[in-house]
Amino acid sequence: MSDTAPINTPIELYCLDDYRRWEGDWELIRGMPLAMAPSPGVEHQRVARRLLRQFDAFFDACPTCEVFYEIDVEFSEDTVTRPDVIVVCGALEGERIVRAPALIAEVISPKTAMRDERTKFQLYRDEGVGYYLLLYPRQTKAKVYRLVDGEYRKVGDFQRETCSIVLPDCTIALDVGKLWSR
Repeated sequence: MSDTAPINTPIELYCLDDYRRWEGDWELIRGMPLAMAPSPGVEHQRVARRLLRQFDAFFDACPTCEVFYEIDVEFSEDTVTRPDVIVVCGALEGERIVRAPALIAEVISPKTAMRDERTKFQLYRDEGVGYYLLLYPRQTKAKVYRLVDGEYRKVGDFQRETCSIVLPDCTIALDVGKLWSR
């Protein structure tokens, strides 16, 4: 055997118990720890806040749905993410989100784009998240996907239009134009 032969190093995978002991901001996707970007910038916060406010106002008339901001979603023993905004429909048990939300929205920045557009897109699809919204503040554009027969189908790209989001117990008319800076 050659001295230059590659060393077969196993990949170390982690679980929910490990995740709960870590310091700092992390996500755990299929056992792989991923460091989160530094805290979101001002425009990111504005877009997420505006989305949260619209959803919160809609849910005054829908007692089964609730909106959350930057909360951990524990999909399984080896997968935990912290989306920007989620919508959960139906009663929650306990203090943790342990099932697929009806909707997840991520505000995209250059540092998070690949993870949000590829890794999380596939993960959320596989986990059964009903809607996935990718919000691009710099382009003032929202890409909206809906889960149909286990695949995400693009509802459309929206900039100033209203997008209809059909949840299990209510329908939201999201005014996408209100998400962007005035």
